[in-house]
Amino acid sequence: MPSFTQRVSHLEPEGAYAVLAKSQALEAQGREIIHFEIGEPDFNTYPNIALAGIEAISTGKTRYNPPSGLAALRQALASDAGQRRGVSFSPKQVVIGPGTKPLMMLPMLAVLEPGDEVIYPDPGFPSYAAAIGIAGATPIRVPLLEKHRFDLDPDALDTLISPKTRMIVLNTPSNPTGSVLSAETMAHLADVAVKHDLWIISDEIYSRFVYDGAAPSIVSHPGMAERTIIADGFSKAYAMTGWRLGYGIMPEALADRVGLLLTHSVGCTATFTQYAGIEAVLGPQDPVDSVRAEFQRRRDAIVRRLNDIPGVACLAPQGAFYVFPNVRSFRKPSAELADYLLEEAGVAVLSGTDFGEYGEGYLRLSYTNSLENIHRGLDRMQDALARLR
Repeated sequence: MPSFTQRVSHLEPEGAYAVLAKSQALEAQGREIIHFEIGEPDFNTYPNIALAGIEAISTGKTRYNPPSGLAALRQALASDAGQRRGVSFSPKQVVIGPGTKPLMMLPMLAVLEPGDEVIYPDPGFPSYAAAIGIAGATPIRVPLLEKHRFDLDPDALDTLISPKTRMIVLNTPSNPTGSVLSAETMAHLADVAVKHDLWIISDEIYSRFVYDGAAPSIVSHPGMAERTIIADGFSKAYAMTGWRLGYGIMPEALADRVGLLLTHSVGCTATFTQYAGIEAVLGPQDPVDSVRAEFQRRRDAIVRRLNDIPGVACLAPQGAFYVFPNVRSFRKPSAELADYLLEEAGVAVLSGTDFGEYGEGYLRLSYTNSLENIHRGLDRMQDALARLR
């Protein structure tokens, strides 16, 4: 059999999907599993959005469209995203893709060369390191530490900057920690990017789910508009995970390059999903606000319950819909502890190491589940962990 290339040799399954598969196998055997592993809103796509997609299909909007996306959706996103971030965007800066992940990977393919270095957060979303490697660059971890409330440490960042550094990846609010980068950290990052002429990819998929304060975008800082790539999408805010609809906002010249990469990789994003996206952006936002309020209630409940478990300590996340409790006192590797909770308690969680080596000693729980199931799951966790004390 012919060999594979170096660019894919580092790829591994994403932890959430692997644990979901294990959970479903146990469910097939008759076990009841309470799911905290998958980062997917437990709400259906809002009715007005779903109906817009159905209408688009029924009226024949199922053909090819421009690779960079429908003009009406690009215009709507330029206006909406700019207003939310306090900046002005042109529709020509907006690129539509089948999910948000391509709008992180394809810009990397456009601006990174072999030997370039990219700094990314650890713990962080595993697709960052995967995409960096596929682009032929070298991933460089910057630790997010609990003692800093999982904010990025500017001093740690500065020690990692080298002549090979080409890009920094940000995620605020964060998956898996739920942390929001502070204003001081954001200002420092902007200064570093300008000083060293770096690209920034800012993953802002959770920007609509912020509970304490705000999560401003780095693009609003002086000198950042020409070097920032915003990656965002519809999956989380509009409960559209299966629709596969994302977008990137970037300098126009780069948007042109990414449009060509889309042309030669996916062709275009499904037309009817984009019509649903237009309704999502231009339609009522009350459902997003209601879901955010519900997630905040769940956050408060799960943080309180986790901190009531002997040996567990959990900071309250500022955004997203994840908690990242410290479980080091149990003196077990995080992956082993996650397997134990699944097998013994029927509670599906992720190991912190699914998000990088600095995730050791932590678990990630998604609170995209009902309050009733959160309490039932935490009851089971408490009983199971008590047997390890």
